[in-house]
Amino acid sequence: MTTENRAIILASSSPFRKELLDRLGLDYTAVSPDIDESALPGESPEALVARLAEQKARAVGSHNGDLVIGSDQVATIDGDILGKPGSHESAVGQLTRLSGRHVTFHTGLCLLDCGKHEAQVDVIPFTVLFRKLDSQQIENYLRAEQPYNCAGSFKSEGLGITLFEKMTGDDPTALIGLPLIRLTTMLAKAGIVLP
Repeated sequence: MTTENRAIILASSSPFRKELLDRLGLDYTAVSPDIDESALPGESPEALVARLAEQKARAVGSHNGDLVIGSDQVATIDGDILGKPGSHESAVGQLTRLSGRHVTFHTGLCLLDCGKHEAQVDVIPFTVLFRKLDSQQIENYLRAEQPYNCAGSFKSEGLGITLFEKMTGDDPTALIGLPLIRLTTMLAKAGIVLP
């Protein structure tokens, strides 16, 4: 679905974000943005994901009337940002730290209207309470799912859901990385109204 011949572009290579956007039934193209995702000195998690979501959208934007969706996410505990673990050992360390604790995910979302040079940007929080996990549960989970490219060392759309005791937030899709409730509102403001 497009409006006024405007293309919709998802600035992401994430298969999880693509699966979520597919739910809306939109015709879109996914383009991987090439940006530096490093935090700036003293940058808060909320400011970081808002900046990166917009930067991703602008990196693949054009000069015509395209609408570009950018998103970025970080997990935080005690004010620390949890990145992607990258290795089994780092994932064990992350999940051990998360055991029995609340973790907040901040998902930055941007809808860039290239024709108007306007960006709608928001940050959607979602909090998860992890179950108390023993070392065998952590090992079993990591062997089954190998979530080494996922912030916080788990995939909530897969077996990661078994690690949770409680989830709190306005939009469950924010936890996966693309808040569809907020995106639907942004698209409507840009002239694309979904059923």
